[in-house]
Amino acid sequence: MAKVESFLLDHTIVKAPYVRLAGTEQHTQGSKLQKYDLRFLQPNEDAMPTAAVHTLEHLLATYMRDELDGIVDISPMGCRTGFYMIIWDEHDPKDVAAALTNVLKKVIETEHVPAVSALECGNYRDHSLFSAQEYAKLVIEAGLSDDPFRK
Repeated sequence: MAKVESFLLDHTIVKAPYVRLAGTEQHTQGSKLQKYDLRFLQPNEDAMPTAAVHTLEHLLATYMRDELDGIVDISPMGCRTGFYMIIWDEHDPKDVAAALTNVLKKVIETEHVPAVSALECGNYRDHSLFSAQEYAKLVIEAGLSDDPFRK
C-alpha cells in the first residue's frame, strides 16, 4: 500500500496556523514540484464551513498566483482545516508564508470573488465572502508560522 505523506503527519503535535513543506518530487528529467500544507485551523479542533473553504479556494487560486510563480494548483483539504498548494521548482517556506500573509490581507479587503457564476463554478451558490474574510482575519491575528512544530 502506498504511503501518503499527510497520513504520516502527527496531527496532534502541529500548531496551526502554519505553512509546511509537505514534500518535493523530482522528475527524471530534473523538474521539481513542491507540495505545501497551508494550514489555517488546528486539526481535530475546528473546521471551516464549505462556503468559506470554497470562497477561499477561489481567492487563493487567484491571489497566490499574483504572489508566487509556478503554482500548479491550490486545493482544499477534505478535513476543511486548510489547503494544499502544488508549485513548480523550489521555494522557501518563509517566502510561501509571506506570500500567503499578503494574500490573506487582500482577502480581508476584497469585495469581489472571482468565478462565482454557474458558467465558471461547479457549485456557485456555495460561497461566503464574509466567512472567508473572518477565517483570513483569524489566521492573520494568530500569526502564520513556517514552523508547524513550534512550542
